[in-house]
Amino acid sequence: MAENQYLVDDFTLKDSWRMFRFMSEFVDGFEVMPESHPAVTIFGSSRAKPQSPSYKTTLTMARLLVENGFNVISGGGPGVMEAANKGAAEAGGKSVGLHIHLPEEQKANEYANIRLEFRYFFIRKVMFVKYAVAYIIMPGGFGTLDELFEALTLIQTKRIRSFPVILIDSGYWKGLLDWFRKTLLKENTISDSDLEIFSVVDTPEEAMGIIKRRVIV
Repeated sequence: MAENQYLVDDFTLKDSWRMFRFMSEFVDGFEVMPESHPAVTIFGSSRAKPQSPSYKTTLTMARLLVENGFNVISGGGPGVMEAANKGAAEAGGKSVGLHIHLPEEQKANEYANIRLEFRYFFIRKVMFVKYAVAYIIMPGGFGTLDELFEALTLIQTKRIRSFPVILIDSGYWKGLLDWFRKTLLKENTISDSDLEIFSVVDTPEEAMGIIKRRVIV
């Protein structure tokens, strides 16, 4: 019993000191990120290859954003994140990579001309949402879905301002949207108005049109 108590106390002590790391990451973000305004955050799979449709579409999306006066934020890793940073950098914009340290998959790409390093997902998420005027959601996995649902929840509950959340590739997202309508809506766990929080398009040009109509900078 005494040994177990020691382990609990030791773990709590380490958590207390970890607060200084939290503060350090928040300070770094708050000092650097304002220079990226106005920016659009792009999410998507870290596994997308340069020859894939998602990668190529993201390149075009990022270039279009810069050409229309926006900078680009990504997770700073490979796949769609790399395409987002590459497209923005090649178009002459600020290309922000919010890189997180993970054992697998998340290696920093070379195209971010503004980079921040994170240990903690929750702090990184604050930077994504606080400094974005819109979200672009490309095809992706659990991490992409996590960021999508985070934004939808915060907007639905009015914890953040409403901004465009745009899913690109209607074929990829069809199953999820069908589930929203046939299960969540039917079971009254969401409202009709919740389906208006986001848009689904198939081209970067359509996404750009939504952003230009809704975002005032």
